[in-house]
Amino acid sequence: MVYRATSILKDQGGDGRFVRDGRELMAANLYRPWPARITSIDELTAHEKLFEFRLIDPHIREAFTFECGQFVELSIFGVGEAPISISSAPSKQGFIQLCVRRAGTVTTALHDKQCGDIVGIRGPFGRGFPFEEMKGHDLLLVAGGLGIAPLKSLINHVHDERSEFGKVTILYGSRSPADVMFRKEFEMWRHRKDFNLVLTVDGVGEGEDWDGEVGRVTDHFDKVDIDASEAYGAIVGPPPMYRSVVELMRELGLSNDHIYVSFERNMRCGMGKCGHCMVGHQYVCIDGPVFNYWEAVNIQGAM
Repeated sequence: MVYRATSILKDQGGDGRFVRDGRELMAANLYRPWPARITSIDELTAHEKLFEFRLIDPHIREAFTFECGQFVELSIFGVGEAPISISSAPSKQGFIQLCVRRAGTVTTALHDKQCGDIVGIRGPFGRGFPFEEMKGHDLLLVAGGLGIAPLKSLINHVHDERSEFGKVTILYGSRSPADVMFRKEFEMWRHRKDFNLVLTVDGVGEGEDWDGEVGRVTDHFDKVDIDASEAYGAIVGPPPMYRSVVELMRELGLSNDHIYVSFERNMRCGMGKCGHCMVGHQYVCIDGPVFNYWEAVNIQGAM
């Protein structure tokens, strides 16, 4: 968790009215979902939508901070809750973006919501990417499928502080052109000189419009141009891709403690209570979901 209890009481305007500090309130009861209003909905693909939420309580909204790679618990009142990774950057305050695939009861209920509807959010939970440590280094960011949703938070944050980093290479692979998320945004980034963005799909069907690469992300490591001896790598995607991508990063020269993977798909309660996310001896929702390769390779069943 990134929250620490601060002052319990705060004088609002010197008029004798005291309220609990927002951070203290959030830390006091991690089981409590805070009401949030849906402020925008962007349909990314036939199955994924990008939702923007604004916490209603101004003190909670001001207090809400997070790290790239962390997740929240999203509540649909009367239906249930689900863990969702944050897609927006910490540098953009006042709102939270979640990319959600329609997959179950809660996510289907969310997809049926409209702008203005109220949901609940609690968190954030887990450990994110070491953003400050990554500054001053080249970056190699690799995503597969829905893994682009949590990695997008890191990409956006790097974008907002671009001068703090060296060369940035992003490899993003999807099954087909219809499955590419954030396509309009990435199409613009593909032509920027300060990002080396490689978009690839497993295959292109008849009549599909696609001018990017074809093949898996592992087929395009020849396009990576970084100082690998000091670079950092981040990987989010289907678990089967992790081992092959890690091996390619190591072959480039990235050190084991500079390669980070996210096991965000293991999440359930976010509190280490249900045991659903336990891998080996680690509770991923508490000890992760982001681990460096040295940590991950020593967790039984993780890699």
